[in-house]
Amino acid sequence: MNTTQHHPKGIYSPVLTPFNNDGSPDLDRFARHCRWLIDQDVGLAIFGTNSEATSLSLVEKHKLLDTLIDSKIPAQRMMPGTGACALADAIELTRHAVEVGCGGVLMLPPFYYKGVSEEGLFRAYATVIDAVADERLRIYLYHIPPVSGVPIPLSLISRLMKAYPKAIAGIKDSSGDWSNTEAMLKEFQPHGFDVFAGSETFLLANLRGGGVGCITATGNVNPSPMVQLYNTWQENPSKADADQANLDATRSVFAKFPMIPAMKAAIAWKTGRSDWGNVRPPLVELSTDQSKQLQELLTQVNFEMPNASSLA
Repeated sequence: MNTTQHHPKGIYSPVLTPFNNDGSPDLDRFARHCRWLIDQDVGLAIFGTNSEATSLSLVEKHKLLDTLIDSKIPAQRMMPGTGACALADAIELTRHAVEVGCGGVLMLPPFYYKGVSEEGLFRAYATVIDAVADERLRIYLYHIPPVSGVPIPLSLISRLMKAYPKAIAGIKDSSGDWSNTEAMLKEFQPHGFDVFAGSETFLLANLRGGGVGCITATGNVNPSPMVQLYNTWQENPSKADADQANLDATRSVFAKFPMIPAMKAAIAWKTGRSDWGNVRPPLVELSTDQSKQLQELLTQVNFEMPNASSLA
């Protein structure tokens, strides 16, 4: 993955947060999982949706980020999720991420109130940018209306880019609507606004459209084939199509189950460590029957996690 100081590219994973049996984050396993991803050339979108970020306190996020810094994991490979309903929380975590040298931040809009105006969303982002007041800040907008219920329309992106051309660096489009991603690529990518697909399902299409990669849940468990496609997609179009189909097959297995518990169950299976299955309420771990079915389906698509023992 070719990541310069201000232009993350390639495959990023919203890193799963491992929890101890008492519900506390396991800092050591978190750092080892991040190292495992980095070793496979995957960037770290810590505190994303699949990190159970909205179930983590601000104090816990600080501690997790600082654990990675103390573990000598390169900050430039991190893109922490810093969006929050409370702007003070978003400002504090964003400022900390910039101060430790993160390559960017991934920022949800405030998501509790629905049906808010574009002006309100503009003011929310502007408030964070103005408060952080650091020329190193690079924000990647996080568009995930199926979950947040608060879309980021093209007109808002355009306005933010004009007002803050250095701070607004790109977007993760998790709308699931390729036409929306395509519109962003055509309208904004030529002006230096980097578009990440929100799933590897759209990785090849995004790359062919001029996008810079994807930030995807299953990067946690199936990173190498994604990186392989990213690195080789231009060499042989037919092989790239076949590689994309293989990625889709694995993704479709995980999609048959609640995604976060399923990925954690897969790691628990491959590491032999049952507490990898732990999730925080309101999420619930997979049942024994579900875990068995998941393993059978993953075996059918030749799913592997090389060196998974390092995550145990």
